[in-house]
Amino acid sequence: MLGALEKYFKFQERKTSWSTEIRAGITTYLTMAYILFVNPIILKDAGVPFNGCVVGTALAAGITSILMGAITNFPLALAAGMGLNSVLAYSIVIGQGVSWQVGMGLIFLNGLIVFILVLAGLREAVMKAIPVPLRHAIAVGIGMFLAFIGLMHAGIVVINKDTLLPSPGDFSKISTVVSCCGILITSIFVVLRIKGAILLGIVSTAIIAFVAGVSKLPKVVSVPDFSTIGALDLIGAMKLSLLPSLFAFLIVDFFDTLGTVTAIGYQAKLVDSEGNIEKLKEILGIDAIGAMLGGVFGASSNTSYIESAAGIMEGGRTGFTAIVVGILFLSSIIIAPVACLITSEATAPALVIIGFLMMQGIKNIDFDDIETAIPAFIIILTMPFTYSISHGIGYGFITYTVLKMACGKFREVHPLMYIISLVFAAYFVMGK
Repeated sequence: MLGALEKYFKFQERKTSWSTEIRAGITTYLTMAYILFVNPIILKDAGVPFNGCVVGTALAAGITSILMGAITNFPLALAAGMGLNSVLAYSIVIGQGVSWQVGMGLIFLNGLIVFILVLAGLREAVMKAIPVPLRHAIAVGIGMFLAFIGLMHAGIVVINKDTLLPSPGDFSKISTVVSCCGILITSIFVVLRIKGAILLGIVSTAIIAFVAGVSKLPKVVSVPDFSTIGALDLIGAMKLSLLPSLFAFLIVDFFDTLGTVTAIGYQAKLVDSEGNIEKLKEILGIDAIGAMLGGVFGASSNTSYIESAAGIMEGGRTGFTAIVVGILFLSSIIIAPVACLITSEATAPALVIIGFLMMQGIKNIDFDDIETAIPAFIIILTMPFTYSISHGIGYGFITYTVLKMACGKFREVHPLMYIISLVFAAYFVMGK
């Protein structure tokens, strides 16, 4: 039985083992577990029952991660998407005065449309139309994005409420000191090439945080609440007035996933000589199904998580990594509060170090070819500064297309890149 599973997941071909994949799965889960509490906190403002949302978040993440691992053999985990949940809660439900059930219906429709686009081959075609240097830039940009998130979670960088610009953190706060210690500890583990460096860094920082009083012992939930499951309102979501919001969801969901899948594929070295990922259509299809399930379970859109890079750093190379993540999320229905011991201060160091490791892909970009290097630079620069993967991709794609046209090299631009650039331009002009 184990031999057959090893053959199915290509353990020998990808030079991995059960212990490595399990460790990678645990590491990825620990970097994602925050969503079990952050997602319900955000959606609670829109009227979604808190305990029901915790269960829905865990169920949706567990099922979609297991599907991703089992069907695609790709080490990519999914959960409720940050950013999309805020748009749903504040821009749509609160801003437009609709019920949260209608909002979840909108999420389901978004996933359904994206799934149809996958079946039609459009999503896969778009990904293959992206020039290879820009694919590397997307991976590097996401690395910068992750590191920036890590620095903010650590308290090393804070957003000044008066200027709305990043400012140095406050080192009089014990949480900031804990995170800084975690970055140093994790860096030492990585430099010494200790097996399980990222996981050990998370656990070590979590212990320090607990001793320092940053985190506290959890309260265990006794009875899961399944009230959000199946509560979506599809009829209400089909109102014409909600079409602009649906379009915004489609753009962000479509291109965030392309960026994440690209980054994980390159980081795990699961691309061929032309930079293409095996079973790409299935990967994108499962991601779309995840969005639909997020709506069904009342957890907002489920999407591919760039935190999966943490598992890649631990050696995860197969879908079994994602399956381990899924199993842990399903078990979280009962033991979810235990994850509160792994605070953002504990995972921040891992995100910073992963960001550094993903930066190594910058050497694959030819900066002497300025027609491509400038768009690549725009992607890398704007992803962290706009706090948006899709915006960074959009700015870079538009720049690439315009520069090629200015040089008279119209034929070097894939037809789909012209269409994508126009779509992004329209999206930006709409102000969504």
